[in-house]
Amino acid sequence: MNFAKIHFEAGGSTFKILSAVLLLMVLSADVLSAQDRDYYPEEDAVTQSHVTINGERIPYEAAAGTLPVLNDDGKTIASVFYVYYRRTDVDDVSERPLVFSFNGGPGSASVWMHIGYTGPRFLAIDDEGFPVQPYGVIENNHSILDVADIVYVDPVNTGFSRILDEDVDREHFFGVNADISYLAEWIDLFVSRNGRWTSPKYLKGESYGTTRVAGLARRLQSAHWMFFNGVILVSPTGLGLEPPAMTPRSEILKLPYYAATAWYHNMLPDDLQQLDLYDILPKVEKFTIEEYLPAVARGGTIQTERREYIAEMVSRYSAIGKQDILNHNLTIPASFFWKDLLRDEGLTVGRLDSRYRGIDRQDAGDRYDHDPALTSWNHSFTPAINHYLREYLGFETGLQYNIFGPVHPWDRSNDITGDDLRRAMGENPFLHVLVQSGYYDGAIDYFSAKYVMWNMDRSGKVQDRLHFEGYHSGHMMYLRQEDLATSNEHIREFIRDTMTNGEAAKY
Repeated sequence: MNFAKIHFEAGGSTFKILSAVLLLMVLSADVLSAQDRDYYPEEDAVTQSHVTINGERIPYEAAAGTLPVLNDDGKTIASVFYVYYRRTDVDDVSERPLVFSFNGGPGSASVWMHIGYTGPRFLAIDDEGFPVQPYGVIENNHSILDVADIVYVDPVNTGFSRILDEDVDREHFFGVNADISYLAEWIDLFVSRNGRWTSPKYLKGESYGTTRVAGLARRLQSAHWMFFNGVILVSPTGLGLEPPAMTPRSEILKLPYYAATAWYHNMLPDDLQQLDLYDILPKVEKFTIEEYLPAVARGGTIQTERREYIAEMVSRYSAIGKQDILNHNLTIPASFFWKDLLRDEGLTVGRLDSRYRGIDRQDAGDRYDHDPALTSWNHSFTPAINHYLREYLGFETGLQYNIFGPVHPWDRSNDITGDDLRRAMGENPFLHVLVQSGYYDGAIDYFSAKYVMWNMDRSGKVQDRLHFEGYHSGHMMYLRQEDLATSNEHIREFIRDTMTNGEAAKY
C-alpha cells in the first residue's frame, strides 16, 4: 500500500519533478479518525543528489518516507518516519553495509545525528557548534555515506511518526522493552522491503538510543535471526549496568569529567592546567578507582585524616572548594558542579556539553536555570530539519516535526540491555562494539561509559571487540568540526575493520 510516491531529482537546490503518482485508497473509519491531518501509514519522496566526501563525489538517493507498525493481526497501528540514504553507484548491495541510526530521549527524533553527524548534509553552525543565521544545512564532507548506506529512524511520536490506531495501548510503544520489540519488527519489514537481507548491518544509537540499539542487537538476532557486524554507542547510557543517578558511586565516577571541564575553563591548579588533557585524565581515573571510590565506600567510618586528604584531592581535580566537598560528604552533585564551577564569574556550565556557558537570574543556589548547551542546539536544529525535510527532500505533510515527542510515561523496568548486548556478542563472533564519548559530556560522562564497558564483560572474553574513542567536546561531540571529522573517520574505520571476507563465524 503506497498512498503517495513522489520522485524528483535534486541538483544543489534545484528540483526537477520526474513523475508524481498518487494512489488513493479508502481507509477504514478507525484509521481515518486517528489520522493527524494528511498523514498516511506508507508514503515516500525520493530525491537524487550527491555529496563530496574526502574528495570523492558520491551520488546518492534519499527516500524520506513512512512504513507501518503492524499488530499481531496485521493491522496498522502506527507509522514510523525514516530517511534512507543509498549510494547509487553500487551495483551489489550484498557487500554494501547498512546502518540504522537512532537518537534517544526517550522521545527524541533522529534529527541530531541525521543532520549533525553522519548524514550527507550538515547543520549550518560555527566550528565549535554554536548557532548561526541564516539557518539551514550544507554538505557534510565527513559523512560515512561513502562506506555505508544509512537509515535514520524516528520512533513513534517523534519526528513525523505517529500512532494511527486510537485504541492501541501506549504501553505497546513507550518502554525499554516495548520500544525494542516493535522497532525490531519495523527493521525486519524495512530490510525485507528494500532487499537488504544480505548486506552487512550496523546499529548506531546516541544517548538513550544506545539502550535501544543494545537491546535491538539481541532482539533482532534471537527473534528475527538478523545478525549484525557492529553496534555503535554514541554517548552511551548505563544499559542497566551503571550505578543509578544521584548515588555516591555515580557522582564519584564523574570526577574525571569534572577535571576535564575544569581544565577546559582554565580552573585547575597551575601544575595541572599546563598539562595536556590526555596527561591529566589517566591520573584522575586512577585516583577515582583506586582511592576515591574505596574511601567513600567506608561512609562515616573513614578516618578524619583520610577524609581531609580525599577532599583535598577531589578539590584539586574538580576546582570545587574543599569545604564544599566536605559539606557534600566527599561527593559533588553534578547540578552543584554546573552551577558552582564558574560562579565567581557569574556563569554556569552546560550539562550536555560543559564547554557552553550560561547566565542565571542569580548566582546563588545549587542548580542552574537552564542547560545552555541544549538551548543552543534547539536554536539550530529545529528550523534546519523542518526546512530540509520539506523543501529539500520534498516530504509534504501538515504534521509538526516532533524534535521531542510525547512518549511518557516510559516504562524503564527490566532494563537488561547491557547484558543483552553481551549475550549477542557471545553468540555472534562477528559482532563488535564501538563507544564514542565526549570528555565534556556531563549528562552521560565518558568515565561512566568506560565503567559500563568493563562491567558488561566481567569475564574479559569480549574486551578485544569493545572499542572506545574520546573527544574534546560534549554529548554531541560531532558538532565541533574537528571532532566531526575524527569521529566519522573512527566509524568509517570501524565499519571497514568489522567487514568479513568469507571467514567463518566461529571461535
